[in-house]
Amino acid sequence: MPLKVVLDGPAPWGFRLTGGKDFNQPLTISRITPGSKAAVANLCAGDVVLAIEGFPATDMLHSEAQNKIKESTHQLGLTVERNESRLWTPRVVEDGKAHPYKMNLEAEQQEYKPIGTGHNRKAQPFVAAANIDDTHQVVSSAYNTPIGLYSSGNIQDAMEGQIRGLALPKPESPRTLASIEDSDVYQMLQRDQEEPQEPRQSGSFRALQDFIDSDGTRPIVTRTVKAPTNKPTTPTGNLQKLPVCDKCGNGIVGTVVKARDKYRHPGCFVCSDCDVNLKQKGYFFVEEQLYCETHARARMRPPEGHDLITTFPSA
Repeated sequence: MPLKVVLDGPAPWGFRLTGGKDFNQPLTISRITPGSKAAVANLCAGDVVLAIEGFPATDMLHSEAQNKIKESTHQLGLTVERNESRLWTPRVVEDGKAHPYKMNLEAEQQEYKPIGTGHNRKAQPFVAAANIDDTHQVVSSAYNTPIGLYSSGNIQDAMEGQIRGLALPKPESPRTLASIEDSDVYQMLQRDQEEPQEPRQSGSFRALQDFIDSDGTRPIVTRTVKAPTNKPTTPTGNLQKLPVCDKCGNGIVGTVVKARDKYRHPGCFVCSDCDVNLKQKGYFFVEEQLYCETHARARMRPPEGHDLITTFPSA
């Protein structure tokens, strides 16, 4: 509910203003100075300013609201909206009036009640039970157990299932054995021991026995067995694709220097006479060999009457 508050001038008014349209917050009274003109006019912290001197303050910037308040010299009229829930501060009352600077911090007297007067004098154990039938009952000491919500039929089925899981039934035999000789396993073992079996022979011994039994007329047929050999591993595809250095003849792994159709290691990219590295210095091919400019000029002397001119191919 809007409330109109009138402060008698002149300034200072004794309150602090926060918010505004530029802060995306309503203009609000954040602090009241005790004993100030704002406190006398019953302006409270938390009041939302709706109008200043009759001008709506909803769309005002913070600076505009400050300038509007500064324009009021003799009297300041504010329209505020006050929240119903207010903080209560224990003020010290002197001569029937609340003192603006003093607060009562003394604790209020409370009724003393000894421990146990409002509760059970002796703790009782928690017991939950459910009746299976007229004579049997299931008791559980677990807290907050839902056993009391189950029906007697469901409880009995659950108990039978648990007992059945603890004690497994013995498998029933198809027939009763009078003695050990009636067992099928025993009879099978006895049958294997009584029946004669042909001794096992290797292939070479059997071939030799056949040769002896035939008085040498049947040739000995044996099988040739070769020892296992390890096949040489074929080089992988990556090794076959490695470029070969034109100088040292080894494969190049990593950085490769290519000059025309020749490949070299960065350390092998040197002059054939002085072994100077030709990186960033220029190189010259003379009779399929690499040279620096100095030794290339020495090997390629022009005829008399002609000058040597260095040319570089266009990029």
